[in-house]
Amino acid sequence: MNNNDFFANARSDLDGPLHGVKVVEATTTWAGPMAACVLADFGADAVKVELPGGEVARRMPPMVPDSSLTVAHETVNRNKRNLTLDLRQPAGREAFLKLIATADIFIENFRPGVLSDWGLGYDDLTKAKPDLIYVSISGFGQFGTLSARAGYDPLAQAYCGWASLNGEPEGEPTKAPTWLGDDVAGLHGALGAMAALRHRDQTGEGQHVDVALVDCLMFQSNGNPTAGALGVPLERWGNQFNLAAPSNSYACSDGRVYAGVLLDSHWRRLAERLGRADLAALTTLDRLQRRDEVDGLLADYCAARTTAEVVAEFGELGLPATRINTYAELAKEEHVASRSMLTETELADGRSVPLTSPPLKFSRTPTRVRTRAARLGEHNEQILSSLGLTPDEIGALAEDG
Repeated sequence: MNNNDFFANARSDLDGPLHGVKVVEATTTWAGPMAACVLADFGADAVKVELPGGEVARRMPPMVPDSSLTVAHETVNRNKRNLTLDLRQPAGREAFLKLIATADIFIENFRPGVLSDWGLGYDDLTKAKPDLIYVSISGFGQFGTLSARAGYDPLAQAYCGWASLNGEPEGEPTKAPTWLGDDVAGLHGALGAMAALRHRDQTGEGQHVDVALVDCLMFQSNGNPTAGALGVPLERWGNQFNLAAPSNSYACSDGRVYAGVLLDSHWRRLAERLGRADLAALTTLDRLQRRDEVDGLLADYCAARTTAEVVAEFGELGLPATRINTYAELAKEEHVASRSMLTETELADGRSVPLTSPPLKFSRTPTRVRTRAARLGEHNEQILSSLGLTPDEIGALAEDG
């Protein structure tokens, strides 16, 4: 199938499957903005509310080359409108409540209790919009013995056991190179919002959705918390797998590949290619017991070839292998272009950069990067006037900060 076949019946009159849904977010950095980004990518009208000074992601490296804009902010805040309000001030809070009255979903990722202290907790906002879906994302959740503790992504990875299994077997526990806890919590936040939206559409009832980074990482840990609770020992495997051999990162003459086999039928094909037909009858259990031997055979095979040769030969055999790419190399991959996973987008300063595109493909309601990340307060007048504020009232808000 090619992309034209997949999108043959696509509609062009909708922004995505959530067209018509309105999302308001008061968020910072990544987990909260990611939840709203997913919903915005799906076609929702997302309004990001920031303090007039802007949030930290606007100043967090890496920077777009020769620009004051940051890669993280431009990535996670595309497809959104932007409104600046100081929610701690009565006038800002009043304008915000008018905005909430028009919303379907609200997303926040402050420490539990902060928005309630500002008069913007769940009970406060549902007075303005009784059927509101209120999504709270935090490190340890809205309740529980550690709920008041500050919780950021690397702390969540460390607390929930994830970091203890990451890294080389003889090395130290290692965090992920990406904001994994924030990403997973953001995805669960968006998923929870859509589930609650479905319930509201059926019953008319809104609700509070509580998302904790620690809970989400535990859930996405392949059952390891259960194994831990049962006293089942868990080992750190680095690039190898406890379930398969050979499977590893291997050095080639011009780089590294990740390759290996899981099924016995795959091993038989590989053993023939390695010139070791005498080992073709080894079962998975046999190979796990002789891990160093079979791993060394594949390592020697790869060392004598280029990455392209290994990938091509594995492809001929119907076996999995890939070059280990840097992100710079990934950006040049033909498959990435064929999936439209980088969208050339003109930013607020006029520079054009390839932003990461929405990953899900909808045949009927396609998603895309529709708009760049907004300038701070870019839509103030548009949004506030739509709420019934006069030019004088908008001007007074600006004068009062």
